[in-house]
Amino acid sequence: MPFWYSHSKLAWLFLPFSLLFWLLSRIRRALFSLGLKSSYRAPKPVVIVGNLSVGGNGKTPVVIWLAEELKKRGLRAGVISRGYGSKAQNYPLPVTANTDPVKGGDEPVLIAKRTGVPVVIAPNRRQAIELLLKQAECDVIIADDGLQHYSLQRDVEIVVMDAERALGNGFLLPAGPLRELPSRLKSVDFIITNGGKNQYSNAVLKLIPNYAINLKTDEKRPLSAFQCGAAIAGIGNPQRFFTMLERLGIRLSETQAFRDHQHFSAAQLEKIASNQPLFMTEKDAVKCQAFAQDNWWYVPVEGEIVDADESGENLACFWAKIEALVEKYRHG
Repeated sequence: MPFWYSHSKLAWLFLPFSLLFWLLSRIRRALFSLGLKSSYRAPKPVVIVGNLSVGGNGKTPVVIWLAEELKKRGLRAGVISRGYGSKAQNYPLPVTANTDPVKGGDEPVLIAKRTGVPVVIAPNRRQAIELLLKQAECDVIIADDGLQHYSLQRDVEIVVMDAERALGNGFLLPAGPLRELPSRLKSVDFIITNGGKNQYSNAVLKLIPNYAINLKTDEKRPLSAFQCGAAIAGIGNPQRFFTMLERLGIRLSETQAFRDHQHFSAAQLEKIASNQPLFMTEKDAVKCQAFAQDNWWYVPVEGEIVDADESGENLACFWAKIEALVEKYRHG
């Protein structure tokens, strides 16, 4: 909602509902804390990658980065996800690069495609973990989203935040974008801000585009080879994608923002593309591969995460904690 990120007085009208939301969430969390509601402890370290606010903040690039970095350190990663927007007949569902995004969800399919690590989706995270560990050897389980899913115990919590939007107006839903109060940030282990540094940053996520890939032929072409085109985006913050292309010198004659996890049709996009290149995110491309046209291109980005502190101590401490957890679980 636009008023979440402004000083609009409209937010104050929703404050009574935000108070109710806060009360219900506090009661729910207290039930878990007191042991009145059961929670599941996995036999491997669980790292949550989540948001304090609704909307796309860049979790998927962080999950991909984390899985790749664990592999570089000789550790085996597995990913679980709720699979938001998926329409599988049965759960839990193993997801691969070739899974239909309608069944597996766009983000899990993208994660499997980019990392090659085992991915399992299910609304019930325990079921997802049990199937994951049955099918693959894992040293670390990465939970894509689920910061507020307290039925799953966790060892490390990472919050991903849009650097510019941050916490918006600071109000809980529906008056603002927050699922929990800003004070929740004090209890998480690591905060990664997407697109720059702000007062909360432990590290900064930089999304680096190098080339475009044709959906139909897999041809790679430098972005500098394009002068103009149209663009669509069905992500949490579509404008970020459009601005990125324009900063690379691509003149966009038309842009169309869709809701996050939007399912597309050929006719819908052909009208926008016309006879010019149509650019989209890699997340959107996994849903358009089956009916792609010759002039459709997606722009993959490489997630680079750098320490917000020039000393590099934040990331060093983070990885030391991960490695210590792996050793702890290995030795019981």
